[in-house]
Amino acid sequence: MSFVFISDPHCNLHDVGDEHPESPARLHAINDRLIASGLDFVIDKQQAIKATKEQLYLAHDKTYVDKVFTTVPQRGCVEINTDTFLMPQSLDAALYAAGANIMAVDLVMQGDADQVFCAVRPPGHHAEYAQAMGFCIFNNIAVAGAYAMAQYGLERIAIIDFDVHHGNGTENIFFDDERVLFCSSFASPCFPYDVGPGNAHILNLPLPLGTYGDEFMQAISEQWLAKLDAFAPQLILISAGFDGHYEDIMGQFNLVETDYHWLTVALKKLAVKHCGGKMISTLEGGYALSALGRSVTVHIKGLMD
Repeated sequence: MSFVFISDPHCNLHDVGDEHPESPARLHAINDRLIASGLDFVIDKQQAIKATKEQLYLAHDKTYVDKVFTTVPQRGCVEINTDTFLMPQSLDAALYAAGANIMAVDLVMQGDADQVFCAVRPPGHHAEYAQAMGFCIFNNIAVAGAYAMAQYGLERIAIIDFDVHHGNGTENIFFDDERVLFCSSFASPCFPYDVGPGNAHILNLPLPLGTYGDEFMQAISEQWLAKLDAFAPQLILISAGFDGHYEDIMGQFNLVETDYHWLTVALKKLAVKHCGGKMISTLEGGYALSALGRSVTVHIKGLMD
């Protein structure tokens, strides 16, 4: 099975200040760790394409998308939500982040790759249908899912979100779309706080602050894996947030690299069984740089296993 790693230099240009945790240093940390691990020399690395407005409209309100395009400042930063900002290069970064996920769908659906990891920023899973949120401008994984259904006629897509924060934006976008089985694990109580119970195809898994890996794995095994198996997805998408690592002060879990590897391998087995191994993973959270680099590396190894 072939693996492709997609990123783009434009994703480093979104920089809203040295004190902001969602910084270009995140991608540098991933690249540094890939080099140190030796993976950098054996994986197929490709540069992203730029998403179009029409592709963004598949997952987002047209008025919202157009507003982002017209709000980008000539200099400085502007606030588009209480915790989300735009600076002059932010739009390009967000378009390449979403575009990487579009490109990933084309690669796996056209048989040019089996698994893809998108090392992109800004992240996306908090961005709702009509608003930015939580450092997220466009919802990268939701754009990928909507595009896969529109372009390739897929009828069953599974989206797994293991970021320490709930993927409220992805839930908001697909809440009424039964073609998408959305599974989100997260610390509770934790941002974004107002999390509902989901529904038959929205499987929210709130876990207590301080959750350890054995508890994390048990909950996922008991509440997700059989339902994912029964759903028989035609494509598996992953919102890969690594801020549940015990070194990450942005999260409040006690996970380690082997926990992320375990989940990745479990999902890979389902992908091989149901959809020829087709999996796309995109970076969400993860702000402790060393832990982020190590965790992404084992995640990629799990995808390639």
